[in-house]
Amino acid sequence: MSATAFSSVKLPAHLVEQARQAAQPMRRSVASQIEYWATLGQIVEHTGLSVQEARSAIEQYEAAAARTATLAAPTSVDALTARLLAAQTRGTLAQRVREVVLENQAKAATPVASH
Repeated sequence: MSATAFSSVKLPAHLVEQARQAAQPMRRSVASQIEYWATLGQIVEHTGLSVQEARSAIEQYEAAAARTATLAAPTSVDALTARLLAAQTRGTLAQRVREVVLENQAKAATPVASH
């Protein structure tokens, strides 16, 4: 079993406070919250999606995984991060992101019927 290497970085106080506030309801540490945000940021940057598209894709990906019961619910931020990175590596998350983008584009292109 290998230990995870850690590095110390300086972050703006306001970012740390935002992370502290966001972490509390999720029962995460401040460091875990910032790591979670960084992981999401990497995925968003890599795929070129808006934050909302990425959030929607991740939520739908997680919901689909829960429905099919192929993956156990993550027990920690580390477990969730590992799942997201594994899905990104396998390409399944990227595929789901593409599907969500196409679905959203189709919805946006479909005229709303008036009653």
